[in-house]
Amino acid sequence: MKRAKVLLADDHALILDGFRLVLESEYEIVGAVNDGQALVDAAIAEKPDIIILDVTMPVLNGIHAARQIRRAVPEAKLLFVTMHANPAYLREALNAGGSGYVLKTSAREEIVSAVHKVLKGEVYITPAMEGVSTARESNTLTVRQLEILKLIAEGLTAKEISTRLSISTKTVAFHRERIKRRLGLQTTAQLTRHAIEEG
Repeated sequence: MKRAKVLLADDHALILDGFRLVLESEYEIVGAVNDGQALVDAAIAEKPDIIILDVTMPVLNGIHAARQIRRAVPEAKLLFVTMHANPAYLREALNAGGSGYVLKTSAREEIVSAVHKVLKGEVYITPAMEGVSTARESNTLTVRQLEILKLIAEGLTAKEISTRLSISTKTVAFHRERIKRRLGLQTTAQLTRHAIEEG
């Protein structure tokens, strides 16, 4: 019986090695990449049956990569494995064409059954996300805004954020003001506190 082809994408080598170890006895691992653009290129070249990807990756984040893959290789299933337990990320992942969402904290236990389900055409959402309120304020933010909010909470300056995300400082400032407006906050200090509280 032909083994399903799996493409892996994460910017941490240890995570990629772990996935490979768990899955290679049952599936054909056709590649392992560590940024979003490399993922899009590999997906087009390899035409995998399923892609296991992170939300947060360099060059191109997982959500944007997923949208490009959905257009270029529509038959490939997308399974997100991420540290983000935020309902906004879950919603964005599903909207981008994801068929599964697993948290890294429970990936070791869940990854095999998640892959099975997604390959069968089902949707797999980690039980850890069940009951998570989707009405939290951060749910109104886009993935890009959530990325910027996270970096603000880490203490990065607008210039450092622009370098990290490959966008202009003007774009960072624009997003920062939009975030403050959406969350009803006045200052960057309030924004930072909110980000830390929201995790």
